[in-house]
Amino acid sequence: MRPLPAGDPGVPEDRSAPRYLLWLARRQLPSLTWNMTLAIVWMVTQAVMPATVGEGIDEGLTGGGARGLLFWCGALLLLGAVQAAAGVLGHRMAVYNWLCAAYRTVQVVVRQAGRLGATLPRRMTTGEVVSVGTSDIAHIGSAMEILSRAVGSLAAIAAVSVILLNTSVVLGLVVVVGVPVMAAAVAPVLRPLHVRQHRMRELQGELTTRATDIVAGLRVLRGVGGEDVFAAKYAEESQRVRRAGVRVGAVDALLQAMHVLLPGVLVVGVTWLGARMAISGQISVGQLVAFYGYTAFLIHPIHTLTEAAERITRGLVAARRVTRILQLRRDIPEPDGPVRTAPAGGALTDSDSGLTVRPGLLTAVAAVPSEAEEIAARLGRFAEGGAALGGVPLARLPLAEVRSRVLVAASEDRLFTGSLRDGLDPHGTAGEDRLRAALWAASAGDMVGALPGGLDAYVAERGREFSGGQQQRLRLARALAADPEVLVLVEPTSAVDAHTEAVIAERLLAARAGRTTVVFTGSPLVLDQAEHVVYVEEGKVLAEGTHAELLEADPRYAAAVTRGSGSEQQREVSGR
Repeated sequence: MRPLPAGDPGVPEDRSAPRYLLWLARRQLPSLTWNMTLAIVWMVTQAVMPATVGEGIDEGLTGGGARGLLFWCGALLLLGAVQAAAGVLGHRMAVYNWLCAAYRTVQVVVRQAGRLGATLPRRMTTGEVVSVGTSDIAHIGSAMEILSRAVGSLAAIAAVSVILLNTSVVLGLVVVVGVPVMAAAVAPVLRPLHVRQHRMRELQGELTTRATDIVAGLRVLRGVGGEDVFAAKYAEESQRVRRAGVRVGAVDALLQAMHVLLPGVLVVGVTWLGARMAISGQISVGQLVAFYGYTAFLIHPIHTLTEAAERITRGLVAARRVTRILQLRRDIPEPDGPVRTAPAGGALTDSDSGLTVRPGLLTAVAAVPSEAEEIAARLGRFAEGGAALGGVPLARLPLAEVRSRVLVAASEDRLFTGSLRDGLDPHGTAGEDRLRAALWAASAGDMVGALPGGLDAYVAERGREFSGGQQQRLRLARALAADPEVLVLVEPTSAVDAHTEAVIAERLLAARAGRTTVVFTGSPLVLDQAEHVVYVEEGKVLAEGTHAELLEADPRYAAAVTRGSGSEQQREVSGR
């Protein structure tokens, strides 16, 4: 058994779709070569069979020699055995090449998606990315798979041409000239097919994005009565995809008709010429039978060549989407010039707002959600700004170092499909004790304990079986289990009830004791537990101190916190 997928997919060639397909072919060249060899054997043995039958007729039946007949029957049996063995092995290799190309494409796309991070959804729609895994990999795999059969078909046509040229120059020339003419006749159809397929792929991606948005926001749509509006839009876009599919089908039907018509014309021509030569005595009865066998056989390799042109065209359309993803670059690049390393235990600062997160303390930042998200993005270097760690600008640090030392957990983060344990500890480094401690701090231990299987319970897509408050607690537990040097939390308790929020606030302080933590929140319960509180308004720090000190000294802070606590009843409902 051959292992799939490959451990290291390699560095893809993303300059163009043809270069990407060539890169795939080079990466699996040994298996492709072996598959081509088997395809050549499989097709050439079939190409030799009509000549074997013809020789058997001439030497065995017409000549009256039993030994000659037995010899050619034995040769035909041997050719059949070789063809069967080559066909079975070749099919296995063809499936392997199909899977290898498809899996390798998935690997490089997923790796690129992880590398791009937040950049990807800003540059491409969900549907465009999803379509790579649902349809494009199939077309790319098919393009790799048919290469071997196309090479075998060319070898078979060459073998038939040599046999016919040795028997009759005229018949040989008909085949040698006829095949390129048919290929040239098919070429004009491939271009419109390519264009229409590309357009249909774009529309399918847009439709998938629309469906994803509707499903994700179905509860909200029902609340505002927008179901019918979005259903109508989906139906309209669905009809656009259908019409695009019909246009593709029209060209595809023409191509399929040419697959039958053009080889048929060549077969009729060869049969007619061979019959006339047999009547005139230029060829024997056995050769006439062989020529008829060739006319029937040639339909298959010629059809394979036209099919190869179609599949490679589809593969190029799919590869263009893949290379578009691979060509994307992160919004936040690596440092330009010499990089530095930040000292351990330094403060995290943001010069744009004036915020200083003191090392080893739990700092709470009272700010409106939009400003909180902007500052948190700068602190984690998901946006350009004047953030620094230990006095070293984040822009001078390698992105890998920033990501390993500063973890930003935002409200739009998602749970992933799979076991809950893998979702909370994706790297498998936390260990059972740390996971249990994180769940306790996030007030999620009882909830997980009630699940069938506990930590090994299966989590559906985006954790849809959990309420908003439960998802938020699990996301908080995931962030705590990572145990980063600096943890940045954005509204980590906005969807839980007041009692749970108070428990989390108290436990969070204990769980992150001695570790640098900053929580963006408007909750008085969390602010009261913080060791240091910073009040931000209009993107700037206006006051600092403890929660009690700011309530007494700054009326603006008191008013902002009072407004923020007015939504506790609503959060209590959503937390259930």
